[in-house]
Amino acid sequence: MLRNPALKTVHAATQRFVTSQVRNYSRRALTTLAAFPDLRMETMVQTTTKHGMDVIHDPLLSKGTAFSLSERERLGIRGLVPPRTQEMDKQLQRIIRNLRECRTPLEKFIFMTALQDRNETLYYRLLIDNLEELSQVIYTPTVGEACQRFHSIYRRSRGMYFSSLDRGQMAAMVHNWPHDQVDVIVVTDGSRVLGLGDLGANGMQIPIGKLSLYVAGGGIRPTSILPVVLDVGTNNESLLNDPLYLGMGHRRLEGDEYYSFVDEWVHAIQNRYPNALIQFEDFKYPHAYNLLHKYQDKICCFNDDIQSTSAVALAGVLAALKARGKSIDNLDEERIICVGAGSAGVGVCEGIIDCMVEQGKVKSREEAYSKIWMLDQHGLIGNSQLGATDGTTPAPIGLGDRANLDERQLCYLKKDMKDRMSLEDVVKAIKPTVMLGLSGAPGVFTEGAVRAMADGVEKPVVFPLSNPTHQSECTAEQAFKWTDGRAIFASGSPFKDVEFKGKICKVNQINNAMSFPGLGLGVTVSRASRVTGKMFMETAITIANMASEEQLKSGVLFPGVAQLREVSKEVAAKVCEVAYDQGLARAQLPPGSNLKTVIEESMWNPSYVSLIRLADH
Repeated sequence: MLRNPALKTVHAATQRFVTSQVRNYSRRALTTLAAFPDLRMETMVQTTTKHGMDVIHDPLLSKGTAFSLSERERLGIRGLVPPRTQEMDKQLQRIIRNLRECRTPLEKFIFMTALQDRNETLYYRLLIDNLEELSQVIYTPTVGEACQRFHSIYRRSRGMYFSSLDRGQMAAMVHNWPHDQVDVIVVTDGSRVLGLGDLGANGMQIPIGKLSLYVAGGGIRPTSILPVVLDVGTNNESLLNDPLYLGMGHRRLEGDEYYSFVDEWVHAIQNRYPNALIQFEDFKYPHAYNLLHKYQDKICCFNDDIQSTSAVALAGVLAALKARGKSIDNLDEERIICVGAGSAGVGVCEGIIDCMVEQGKVKSREEAYSKIWMLDQHGLIGNSQLGATDGTTPAPIGLGDRANLDERQLCYLKKDMKDRMSLEDVVKAIKPTVMLGLSGAPGVFTEGAVRAMADGVEKPVVFPLSNPTHQSECTAEQAFKWTDGRAIFASGSPFKDVEFKGKICKVNQINNAMSFPGLGLGVTVSRASRVTGKMFMETAITIANMASEEQLKSGVLFPGVAQLREVSKEVAAKVCEVAYDQGLARAQLPPGSNLKTVIEESMWNPSYVSLIRLADH
């Protein structure tokens, strides 16, 4: 405390001067960015009206032990933190040492969550510096267990919940979120979490994890993200009967009641955050498609399971063509089996179909559909009039019990093949070059099916894409063993490289994180009003072309997660180009600017900046 009145006067005058300079700086910064409205640009200072313990307990402001002496004085925290100032490098040493002492992936998840809850700058610095390792902790595969146990390990609220109790109140509720600018929203109803099914409000860990990757991989600012759960109930009996479950204890809303609930939320978000990108995540089939169809031409949104998965899977298939010495323009020559007819399976196949049509080597979309054979839980989607494989009497007319298939699934029905053929029988009949798994059924890629595939092609492309790891259609070791080490392999969750007969067989990961952070960055920088199919196709082609010829020969299809920020820059640049070409971009680039430079400079980078306290008026 200053006792000398003269010093008090000087101190007060100094504070007024600093405050005025910061405000003037902020106004100049906003004026400079007016032509290019991306307010995530990093500044030299950060201002706050908070004081004392409120600063320490705010994860967006806290520096832990790294507050300078002058910051401690002006923020009123002198004596409230240990006296020795330690910068971020020392903090990282401490954090990594403690992280290594965690015994299980779930313990590491809880540790990382606690770090995020107290110091987001340090959390993201750690995550970016160790992205390949820690992405597996904060997202797949560990996030699956974290979702299942969310109600047991809950510590602190993050994100927003809109429940069946809130109908009619959502337009007011959105103003409870403390940040006036939101660039990206990830929303789930928890109805189909990874391959684990209905987890209700426990699905909140998915938006939180996805948005962490938007920040770490795409440079979106932590203050500009919003994780959301739409709690419309759950049909999971174990959760309904668990007294610790934190979500609504009734069965799911369905039909018009469900869609009107979602519509109210969309309108509420659009009212406060009209420029935000909305990512629909882990919605069950057919809600996923119905919501995408309803909103994709009205607001800036996409479905991650349908479109991001499709883009990265397409990138893998195109890169696999290159790895076999072919051009990506030869996609129409592939014979593709897809095991899984839900939103992810149909979405991936539709992306492949779109690319075939775009390449112009098929005469029609119907011809493109003839290149893909789709199986659901019963087997091949085929012609029931030809008879079932078990010898039962064929349906005399129509689709028999396949009448429940929707129009998207019916596009893949094979009129010249028996309905419900097994995977192995289909493989032997068509000799596929590519086998995709999006079923959530572990082990469905049987030894017989994979060996039969390897008998027909030199380098079989085997992509078991279901998450988490224990839901995978086969393991990497099985795929290489059953193909005598010849497979080109990629999975949804990470597997380690496999040593087979003295050779290291490379494992790739078809990870949506290679797509959505760059897409979100591109949409945010361009202020695109819509997300289009062309953006996803260009994303896929960009990723497919990133591996070197040497990498492709060794079985590596594209860069790993460790290079995610570099991948995101390339993807964002292509998404921006598409947005400007299609007339969807609302941001004006500064004259003479380089798009990639603008993108790179707009990416948030976690580092401590000076904190200035403003008077609270």
